[in-house]
Amino acid sequence: MSDEASVHPKSRGAARRAQRRGPTMEDVAEVAGVSRGTVSRVLNGAHHVSAESLAAVEAAMQQTGYVVNQSARSLVTRRADAVAFVLSEPHERLFEDPVFDVLLRSCTQILGEQDCSLVLMLASTSQERARVMRFVRGGHVDGVLLVSTHHGDPLAAELDEASVPIVVCGRPPNPALRMPYVTADDRGGARLITEHLLQQGRSCIATVAGPQDTAGGAERLAGYRDVLGERTPEHGIARARDFSIAAGHQAMTQLLTDCPQLDAVFVASDLLAVGALEALADAGRRVPEDVLVGGFDDSVIAATTHPPLTTVRQPLDQVAAELVEVLMQLIAGRPASSRVLPTTLVRRRSA
Repeated sequence: MSDEASVHPKSRGAARRAQRRGPTMEDVAEVAGVSRGTVSRVLNGAHHVSAESLAAVEAAMQQTGYVVNQSARSLVTRRADAVAFVLSEPHERLFEDPVFDVLLRSCTQILGEQDCSLVLMLASTSQERARVMRFVRGGHVDGVLLVSTHHGDPLAAELDEASVPIVVCGRPPNPALRMPYVTADDRGGARLITEHLLQQGRSCIATVAGPQDTAGGAERLAGYRDVLGERTPEHGIARARDFSIAAGHQAMTQLLTDCPQLDAVFVASDLLAVGALEALADAGRRVPEDVLVGGFDDSVIAATTHPPLTTVRQPLDQVAAELVEVLMQLIAGRPASSRVLPTTLVRRRSA
């Protein structure tokens, strides 16, 4: 017997009437054979509702075509069912850097599975930061995923003062704020790749470091120094202005001038490494014959460079999943702790 045939004729009539004029909670209750209060409890989390009543209400919603009025529900639950993904980078970085693409896509998918929307907001200028704060203070989101923060950026402190649940991707710019964070082990990963270059018998290992006003840039440079210590070549550190291809090309060109004897280089991101490989090719330095090159991230571009890039893999999908998990714990009023995820070495032809 079909599901429709098993429904009482009176319920089928109520369902058809509801579809013609627009279904209400009362229609759902009539079709399900339960009270309006039971329907309301189902819509607000199914607390204290029997399995039979829950199944009846869900079937009635499907039959009537009832859709939850999210605005009305928010008034009751005081929840926006939305999270802000705040990226403190210029617009062009969002489209250039594949790391942000993975984090954004994964967070959107995971939140969607929980019927929660993700709102992307850029905050690289004072005007954009002010817009973010107006949006957050207006109660339009339940929490914030703060991505790619910079030391000296006031946004983290302003969000903290707004008493909104926040999780930082990477270590927070101001440890005094004590915000929970989720990050890959940047320092440990930098040690992995630097040790690997050293084990290949190279004697002059330089680095293109990331911007030092970011946690990733500072941690990866610290990991490089952990391994080399006093063996760090003189003038063997070039600091890129940002994590971009152009910055990698510029920094590598400077390194070749300041430290021409280098025979290996750890580059603090795959994007920077693309620029570094271009600069080495321009200078007639062969990879890996003349110079070994190691990157960081294992983003989608790492396998497409010439030669393919040996790099450090940070588990970006897992970072995204744990960012969402920690934030949801905070939104629910539960305590949450920071998490540091392990990195691994991925060997390809560049080193």
